[in-house]
Amino acid sequence: MTQHSSAQNAVDLYTDGACSGNPGPGGWGVVLRYGHHEREMYGGETATTNNKMELTAVIEGLAALTRPVPLVRIHTDSTYVLKGITEWMRGWKRNGWLTSAKQPVKNADLWRRLDQECGRHGEITWEWVKGHAGHPENERADKLACKGRDEAKKS
Repeated sequence: MTQHSSAQNAVDLYTDGACSGNPGPGGWGVVLRYGHHEREMYGGETATTNNKMELTAVIEGLAALTRPVPLVRIHTDSTYVLKGITEWMRGWKRNGWLTSAKQPVKNADLWRRLDQECGRHGEITWEWVKGHAGHPENERADKLACKGRDEAKKS
């Protein structure tokens, strides 16, 4: 497959998480873009953490892709997600899901799900975007995450 055709088949996921209190009610949001098609998704939990919601946003975005995609570009403002997937996960898996300090990895269930979802697709690229800095899709994902959080507060 040429680079041009691969880029045409690419999916962009813009993800964000939000939490009021940490822990507290939280939400996640995703803007999924494939060519000219877009889909917005969000959800929330009554008692969670910001890191869990950041991870859940990426997991739910990838899970929404019903068939394997040759290139998925994930845009996140979470350094926790970015470093976890690109720097730390290989060591965690090698060490039986223990940190370098021999402690259990926090949110290991979500990290495992993320690893599984990533494995369903071709190339995954990760891009950090500065949060609350006017990036249009990140701002949309943030609004969706806040909507999920606010709905979780009411339940």
